[in-house]
Amino acid sequence: MPIKSKTMPDLSDLSSIDQLLFDPGVKDLLKSFGRPLTLKALRAVLDEVRQKALAGGEPLPHEAEIVQAARDHLRDWTEPSLMPVINASGVILHTNLGRAPLSDATRQAMSETSSVYSNLEFNLESGKRGKRSVHASRLLSLVTGAESGFVVNNNAGAVLLVLSALARGKNVLVSRTQLVEIGGGFRIPDVMRQSGANLLEIGTTNRIHRYDFENALAENEVALVLVAHHSNFKLIGFHSEPPLEEIVEVAHQHGVPVIHDLGSGALLDTAQYGLAHEPTVQESLDAGCDLVCFSGDKLLGGPQAGIIIGKESLLSPIRTHPLARALRADKLTLGGLSATLLHYLKNEAETRIPIWRMISMPLESIKSRAENWREILGDGEVIPGFSTVGGGSLPTEEMPTCLLALSPDKPDAFLSRLRNAHPPIIARIDEDRVLLDPRTVFPEQEGSLLRNLRQVLEIEPA
Repeated sequence: MPIKSKTMPDLSDLSSIDQLLFDPGVKDLLKSFGRPLTLKALRAVLDEVRQKALAGGEPLPHEAEIVQAARDHLRDWTEPSLMPVINASGVILHTNLGRAPLSDATRQAMSETSSVYSNLEFNLESGKRGKRSVHASRLLSLVTGAESGFVVNNNAGAVLLVLSALARGKNVLVSRTQLVEIGGGFRIPDVMRQSGANLLEIGTTNRIHRYDFENALAENEVALVLVAHHSNFKLIGFHSEPPLEEIVEVAHQHGVPVIHDLGSGALLDTAQYGLAHEPTVQESLDAGCDLVCFSGDKLLGGPQAGIIIGKESLLSPIRTHPLARALRADKLTLGGLSATLLHYLKNEAETRIPIWRMISMPLESIKSRAENWREILGDGEVIPGFSTVGGGSLPTEEMPTCLLALSPDKPDAFLSRLRNAHPPIIARIDEDRVLLDPRTVFPEQEGSLLRNLRQVLEIEPA
């Protein structure tokens, strides 16, 4: 019996670009996306149609289907990949979600700085070129008590710049207890080696003593002693390290500066919120450290930045090092960081900076919000749980919270649907329950959160 061949569609019946341009739907696309991009989308769709027709004999689509396919292409091409999300995970400094959300004043400062010209590198008094480093330096000094400060794009860059400017080709003393890998697979030793400094490792993985520093400093020419705070891990058990003050004392006896890579950038005492004490920037300076490096977007609560504070005699060659230009902060960062620092200077950090509002949020308030969500949704259970600081700060530390627990049939699929909502909702699963923590959800996001949860739960809005 002969095999019937598929009837090949007549491609001459396919609408041309010129014909499609008269379609009302295409005219709307031209207004929304512009002529060049719309034409590109139409051509892409027509090419796909021809290929499918030749390969499998598929019937030609109607003109309306072509227009819709072009519209889908355009939306896919132009939809931003970076978008706001609702963080219901309970992780305050969620690195994957951009770490610290910014205060209203910080966002306003960044918006105002970006929308007009500014005196970024212009001295208004002299009318000549100025230096961008002055904009945050004075505030850093006022807030921390340091002689001066300098801002770059992130903390890894800050450490890299310090070592490049002060210790290239020279020995830098560092304890093996601090040679760790941070997020994204970046290892502290690798970052340090890029500076051209020679790592002089002392001690063992779990223990370092005062005499290790004394012996190494006595036997070697050392340019710097680097102390890295254990911000994203904790050593327990058979472990010891001398206090920071002792390390500084020994180093200064040999005329060697101490650099403290503090990382988290805490300016407030976390212990007053029921957490373990996170070493503060001020304590590093009080211990005698010559330079302190820390992040702007962790416990400081500002935009991403690497901040170097300390002695002006050491900061001066850092500012003029060629790498400083490659790592320099832009006007948005400097404007936003200045606004964030002002919150500390005006003693309003706890009420104005989002991460400190979250950390200090009363448990009763969190419970009330969770119960309100349950009542509105008509689903779920309010249970006790824990929030975390995250962002490489206060490892293993948790804060009591109240969670809305949902029990869908397929938790992973449910979570996937939440991530594909608009805006996406980021939650977590524990024991086959989807957990949502009010601590990290902004009040102004609750409407979107509940609307999207209704849709995913297939509940009609009231």
